[in-house]
Parts: sequence; structure tokens; C-alpha cells
Amino acid sequence: NAEWPLRTGKVARVYQPTVTCTRFFSDSKPGTSFARGIFLGELREAELFPYPDVLDADQKETISMMMSAGKTFMEETNDAAANDTNEQMPDEQLDEMRALGMYGLMVPEEYGGLALTNTMYAKFGELTGVYDLGLGIHTGAHQSIGYKGILLYGTDAQKEKYLPPLAAGDIFACFCLTEPSSGSDASSIQTRAELNEAGTHYVMNGAKIWISNGGIAEIFTVFAQTPVTDPKTGETKDKITAFIVERAFGGVDHGPPEKKMGIKCSNTAEVYYDNVMIPVENVLGEVGGGFKVAMNILNNGRFGMGACLTGTMKMLIEKATEHANSRKQFVSKLREYQGIQQKIARMNMLCYANESMAYMLCGNMDRGAPEYQLEAAISKIFASQAAWDVCDETIQILGGAGFMKDVGIERWMRDLRIFRIFEGTNDILKLFVALNGVQDLGKKLKSAGAGSVMEMISMKLFGIGAIKAKLHSGLAESGKYLSADIAAFHIGVALKVGKHKKGIIEEQVTLNRIADVSILLQSMGAVISRANAAADKGDTSEIAIAAAWCSESHLNIAQLLADMENSVVAASDKATLAIGKASLDEGGYFPKSPVGC
Repeated sequence: NAEWPLRTGKVARVYQPTVTCTRFFSDSKPGTSFARGIFLGELREAELFPYPDVLDADQKETISMMMSAGKTFMEETNDAAANDTNEQMPDEQLDEMRALGMYGLMVPEEYGGLALTNTMYAKFGELTGVYDLGLGIHTGAHQSIGYKGILLYGTDAQKEKYLPPLAAGDIFACFCLTEPSSGSDASSIQTRAELNEAGTHYVMNGAKIWISNGGIAEIFTVFAQTPVTDPKTGETKDKITAFIVERAFGGVDHGPPEKKMGIKCSNTAEVYYDNVMIPVENVLGEVGGGFKVAMNILNNGRFGMGACLTGTMKMLIEKATEHANSRKQFVSKLREYQGIQQKIARMNMLCYANESMAYMLCGNMDRGAPEYQLEAAISKIFASQAAWDVCDETIQILGGAGFMKDVGIERWMRDLRIFRIFEGTNDILKLFVALNGVQDLGKKLKSAGAGSVMEMISMKLFGIGAIKAKLHSGLAESGKYLSADIAAFHIGVALKVGKHKKGIIEEQVTLNRIADVSILLQSMGAVISRANAAADKGDTSEIAIAAAWCSESHLNIAQLLADMENSVVAASDKATLAIGKASLDEGGYFPKSPVGC
């Protein structure tokens, strides 16, 4: 059995609530987010340079030992294929995971956890990406979102009561938000909790669906509508409140495990609440402040996905390159063909960009960045799509072998599909990123008035200036691309905001293009910073991949921005939407068969 060489972490994690958001829009702290700055035509170098190097020697030693012990556990104890087939993990494996401390990685030592930093947690998460995503969902649903609200918002009494058994894995936690009638629109939940006449308990009724760990959890972070009276106006409105609910309270039940496409060994079930009596002291955060709690839990939990899927992509690239180096077709090995080289290069570039953004995000969180929710959303969007693309190309390179169950890649494809859906669908998160940036820009344009027009003219003529940080010569062109693209992006988005004003919220085709550009700009900044930091330490091997990524992104950005102003593209978009509406009206595919029957 694997054992941690060091049972406790070297540094305590300071938990602070992230900046809140409402529906699509969020509050922000001026000048603290690179992703927000690009909408304003600002290249916020302080958020890029230097690339985060936040682990001291002891922390690096600690996480290295943990990774070694974790690898031993994954290879000698965990059987991902069996977990997938059996749709559960054996009890003895869970016991070993408890012994290894895998259920309390970021819990402070005083509550029995390992007190890992965000970066350490993310690095350890790569292991689940390499070996078993289903196991990763089980542990992540428990600690990344399940009891994360207690870490972020819990009172001292709540932390003292719940964190020790949760960190030990003696009991499991889950996050209960989604309902049959509310998925991406979390504000529309129907579960209710009303204060009893004595004022001692909230009585909860309702149901939640697709809850990871829902069938095995003892502690539930549950969100419900509660009547809240405004003390100034006396008006009572329903607002969401977060609760810590114990199964032991009674009235909590769950359905059978869901049959899923992937991540089968993680438990997913419906959860029901029938007149559950919840003590008032189990309100999490403020009464009526539950939407903020929910969004901040998700924002805070998203940072680990990019690192986890970095592990997955590295593993897949290794399998693809091994096959290409050994498989011979026609007169040469696959590695000699440009088509294969191009696929492998693209897979490496996606992984590098993803890894760069993931560790910049968690590193900046560890440095105390007060605002990172757009960066977290961008990282989640990019990681989930990139990992899917890398898996798809791995199967293509392996050919028929990649399609076979025994090879194992098909399990990764099934497991990966959920990542573009849960913790905020990529479609909604794209709108979240675009609309928050547009909101900031709209405020700037409104306050600047006519001056904003002159600013845009000046920016179009002179740009926003070169990056002030000293860049390696091999990254100079990439730095110029980034500066020029931020200026062009700002102008392009400003023109759209000026044209549509508040109506831009309905222009989802345009907003998707805006989001796509912002994601590429974020990735360019991250890879330039990372490759430059490596070069400063004497390692110039990353410059080529960073430069190639920036060159490709620059071309893609130019096309996306041009499409936003192209009348032919606008006409094509209009025609495409009309086809979609026609299909919806007909209830499916509407052209008649070409054979007449």
C-alpha cells in the first residue's frame, strides 16, 4: 500500500470568498484581471509577468513525494477499467484513499487536512487526469465543491463540526444545485426552505438531480429559495439561501445511481428533501446570499480542472507518439508523415497552452489575486475542449486500435465528454466571459462619451504600446501580436457595443466570437509569460511551441474579428439561424428525402 511520505502540508491555506456574480454579470476589482483588461484595450502586465513561481523548496519536495506515493496507489491499487465496468470503487480502495489523506487535500491542518495550496492541489490533481477521471470526480465532488462552501463561508463552529470527518473521508459531501427545471439558470431553482414558527429551523422540500456523490453523501450543500424581507421596504421576496444539510436530519433520500456514459465509478443520483428540519445555525453564509455562495464555490472549484486535464492530455500524447514511433505503414513509420507530425504538434500546443493557463491561474490565486473568475471560466472552457480534441486525435492516430475497448482510449473519450457540461456548460461560460467584459467596456464607453471615440482612433493608429517586460528575442514577435490583437479586439468589441447597446445580450453568435478571441488572448499571454520565465532560467526549449501557438492564435483572432464586421458572414449567420429555427419548428430534420419516399 502507498503511504504519504509526509502526512501534513508545509503551508496553511487562507480561505477567502471570491468576488461574487449575478446571473451572467459580476462585480470586479478594477485593474486586477488580465481577462477583463483586454476588453478595455489594456494589457495588464502585472497579471502576466513574472509567471507564477509560488512553491518554495519545501512545498516542491512535499508535492513531489505526494505525487510519487499517489502514482504508486494509482498503479498498484486503483484499477480504472474495473471501476468503469463495476460502476463503483471497492471499499478497500476507498479505505486506502482515506489513509492517504485524499479527501482533505486543502483543508487546514487544524481540521485534519493536508493544507495544500491551490498550486499543490492542482499538481496532485494531474494524477487523476492520468489514471482515472471517475475517481477524480468522486474526490473532486467531495472537496472541490461538496464542502468547499464550508471552507469559504463556514462559521468557526461549522468548520469545527464538519471539516474533520469530511477531511478524513469518514463521511462524504456533495453540492446540490441542479434541479429538473433549472440547469444553467441556477436562479430558477424550486426547492424551498421556510423558517418555522419557532424560528429555530428551516423546513426544506424539493429535489435535486445529477448530484455527484448524491447517493453516498452524509453532508449536502443545498441551495433553496427562502422568503427574505427587506428591512427598509418591508417587501418580501424569494432569494436563494445555502444550507448545510445532514442526512441524519431525516427526510433526506436519494434515487438509484444514474447510468452514465462515462465517469461511471463516481456516484450520481437524484436527492430528495421531504420536510427536512434544518437548524438555523446551518445556514451557510447569509440568508438570501446563496446564489453568491454557489457561484463562488464553482468559481473557486474550476481552477483544478485545467491541471487535471493537463495530466490526461500528457498521457494521451504519450500513447499517440508511442504508436506513431512504432507503427509502420506503406514504406515508413507513421512518425515520418507530415499529417501525423501536424496532429502531434497540435496536440502538444493545446496541452502547453492549457497547462500554462492552468498554473498561471492557480499561481495567481496563491499570490492573493482578488479577481480571477473570468480566468477560471476561460481555463475550464479551454481545458475541456482541448482534452476532447486531443483524445479524438489520439484515437485517429491509433486507427482501429484506438476504437477497441481493451486499448482504453474509448473510456477516456466517454469520461471526457462530461467536462464540457458540468460546473457550468462551456456555452454558458462563454456568454459569462463575453458579457462581463462587454459590461465593463460599456461602462467605460458611457463614462468617456465622445472621448472614447478619439481613444479608439488613437488605438487603431498607434496601438497600445509594446510589452514593457523584457522578452526573449524568440518571443518578441509573439509579444507584438499580443499587443496588436488586444487593441484590435477592444476596437472590434467597442463597435459592437456601440451598435447593439444593451441588446448585445441577445447577439449570441457575436458574443461567442468575442469569447473565442478573449480565450485566445488569455492563452497567448500565459504561454508568452511561461516560455519567457523558462528562458530566463536558461531553458529556451519552450520558445518554439509558445511562438507557434501565438502565431496561430494571431491568425485565428484576425479571422474572428474580421468575421464580426463582414457583411457576407453576417448574412451567412442570419441564414444559419433561420435553418435552425426551421428545424425547431418542424421538430427535427426538415428537408424531404431525395428519393421521394
